[in-house]
Amino acid sequence: MLYTPIEEILPQRPPIVMIDRLVSCDKIVTETELTVREDNLFFQDGFLREPGIVENIAQTCAARMGYINRINGDDVKIGFIGGIKALKIGQFPSLGERLNTRIEVVGEILDLTLVKAVVKCGDRHVAECEMKIAISNQ
Repeated sequence: MLYTPIEEILPQRPPIVMIDRLVSCDKIVTETELTVREDNLFFQDGFLREPGIVENIAQTCAARMGYINRINGDDVKIGFIGGIKALKIGQFPSLGERLNTRIEVVGEILDLTLVKAVVKCGDRHVAECEMKIAISNQ
């Protein structure tokens, strides 16, 4: 597991931080973890809901870019979800469960990155999608 304080690689701040740990990161594949807690903004009726799962994927993308930015000595840049395709949510994680989120870069053109994402809780499939992320140059 990489030791990288999340606040150093994410532009988001509490209460909107949706990842706990950066597990691994290279130019193509990044993995993060999130434990579902009751104080999560998107926790409702005992489960982490759709917006939390989508934001978790987006922040895994942000953690990748933030980590790469830090390694290169650059400031962490802000990204925006440019599109979500083929989102499938198989189940909602419950209190105390740990999400393992894996993104794989499919392509990068200028300031746009396309990733395939898979979210699991242990061996159980939670969600998958393709996501486009646009990076701000400001």
